[in-house]
Amino acid sequence: MSSQMFLVALSFAYFAKALSGSYMKSTITQLERRFDIPSYLIGVIDGSFEIGNLLVIAFVSYFGAKLHRPKIIAVGCVLMSIGTFIIALPHFIIGRYEFETSARRIVNSTLNVSPCAVGSSADLTQGGKLPEVPATGCEGESNLSMWIYVLLGNVLRGIGETPVQPLGISYIDDFTTEENAALYVGCVQTISVVGPVFGYLLGSLCAKIYVDIGFVKMETITITPADARWVGAWWLGYLIAGVITLLSAIPFWFLPRSLPMSGPRGPEKCTPEQKSFMKHKYPADEHASFTEMAKDFFPTLRTLLGHPVYLTYLCVTIIQLNSLIGMVTYKPKYIEQHFRQSASKANFLMGVINIPAVALGMFSGGLLMKRLKLNIMGAARFAFGTSLIGYVLSLFFFAMSCENAKVAGVTLSYNSVDRISYDKHPVFTACNSDCFCSASDWDPVCGENGITYVSPCLAGCTDSAGSGKNTVFSNCSCVGVAGNFTASTGQCPHKDDCDRMFPYFLALSVITSFIISLGGTPGYMLLIRCIKPQLKSLALGFHTLATRTLAGIPAPIYFGAIIDSTCLKWGQKRCGGIGACRIYNTTSYRIAYLGLTLSLRTISFIICIPGFILLSRQLKKEEENAINKALANGGTELEALRKEEFIISNSDQMSDNSTDRETRL
Repeated sequence: MSSQMFLVALSFAYFAKALSGSYMKSTITQLERRFDIPSYLIGVIDGSFEIGNLLVIAFVSYFGAKLHRPKIIAVGCVLMSIGTFIIALPHFIIGRYEFETSARRIVNSTLNVSPCAVGSSADLTQGGKLPEVPATGCEGESNLSMWIYVLLGNVLRGIGETPVQPLGISYIDDFTTEENAALYVGCVQTISVVGPVFGYLLGSLCAKIYVDIGFVKMETITITPADARWVGAWWLGYLIAGVITLLSAIPFWFLPRSLPMSGPRGPEKCTPEQKSFMKHKYPADEHASFTEMAKDFFPTLRTLLGHPVYLTYLCVTIIQLNSLIGMVTYKPKYIEQHFRQSASKANFLMGVINIPAVALGMFSGGLLMKRLKLNIMGAARFAFGTSLIGYVLSLFFFAMSCENAKVAGVTLSYNSVDRISYDKHPVFTACNSDCFCSASDWDPVCGENGITYVSPCLAGCTDSAGSGKNTVFSNCSCVGVAGNFTASTGQCPHKDDCDRMFPYFLALSVITSFIISLGGTPGYMLLIRCIKPQLKSLALGFHTLATRTLAGIPAPIYFGAIIDSTCLKWGQKRCGGIGACRIYNTTSYRIAYLGLTLSLRTISFIICIPGFILLSRQLKKEEENAINKALANGGTELEALRKEEFIISNSDQMSDNSTDRETRL
């Protein structure tokens, strides 16, 4: 009964950590906009979880097994919960979210705002900024960047997550029957796949809610969830995830340090083979000193890293995980920016479509491996084949393009409003020369001519009517020749081409995710089977360490940096400096994001070629050794039989001689 209680508690802990981890991925664009930071810094924050994990994984794996494992897992869950709460903390420190808008220039006034202030663009200070007084509290905010709290909270979350998997799985394996252990581990892994689904759905729900809900009048908000300045209630999801993680810690405090052995695990009920297995699995207590263990560790590690097949496999998986982690981290952002979908919709689609496809692929891969009875070479070929098919299908993503928004002064010039060009365009022109505008603001309006303008001031609008999202700007000299044209808040939709292409993108995304994940289980089995059994534990541990260090940490950072390089218009921080990107070069974004993903996978395929050759040689060598051993064993048995026959023959001869003597007597 206690083992089943532990299973339920561990499954809940797995669900909680998977939910908070996927929720972090879903809030990437929200955090960028809220803290006015570029994508590469978000990559640093995302990778900080792995840093926290690596700081303590060696200590937890070694010392945790010798202590009260359920209580250590409970402590880990509490730390995860505290870390999650720390991530949400900046929302309650930095005050209300303020975004660029023309309506903020006149305070305590009931009059409609005139975007086109009297003046000239020549009066602007260097860099295109208005000579405004910095906002109150600017000095305090500039001294300490609030995103550091998010980073520290994520590090603590990584530290807390460390004991859950190794200690939880080892506890199940030690105190349940072999049949139940496999079933229980399968249940835990299944639950860990369900967690991300709920994490992305929670991200979708929170992204719909305005960040300062309950503290501001929603009628005064001039932006919608589709706007590049929109920030959802990102903090709310972290509070919910933190509470769930804290609740998952409670059952572990009441579970025993060890459970009574039952079923065929008891030595008295074991066959000789099972007793031999248990002797290997549960060795007698050997009081080896730390120095002796250290002396044995480095030669063993040298042997492992000297194994050519394992080393090749390690290189391939590190490169492929770089591609996978970078792609998954920024996929919701890619859907938002390229197909002009809201953050809420992007997260919803990730949770409902992509994650289940991956889970189904991993399950089907294991099932196919069992049905087809694949050996180690068969598993390698299967994993390579599915990855190659997914790679070929992924090439079609390049054709699924979506034309960038038509933004005057950014993607096209004021004079040529028909053809999109990514050359440097001036935002100041004859039609807005009489207006006192800032080039750094991002307050887009959609003109009657279907063109988006960076701000109503740069559209040459002189009057406005209405409030909030319903504000209409009139007498916009840049929109029409006569100057009596209007503009409304927000970017122009221009979504016809995107809406037609988006369903094909989703369908192909699901198919490729399913096919690539089919090779996940066979690939993992290849890792386990390509090395000697006594090296298995170290091989798995070193594989985890290497992939987290060389893929989990750097991939989000350099993927984010490359995405940043495609930005066309950066937001401006209140205290000066570059903020979050407002609009990207769609073509460059697509080529950079997909190109980097597929380039890494191309390199991994090239490394697979010598890998197959080495694996083939290893298997051939093992087969020859097995045949020689069998022949040697057969020769030994034949020699033993001959000796036995010789002894029997001699004894018979001696018996006959003895009888002859008696007869003579």
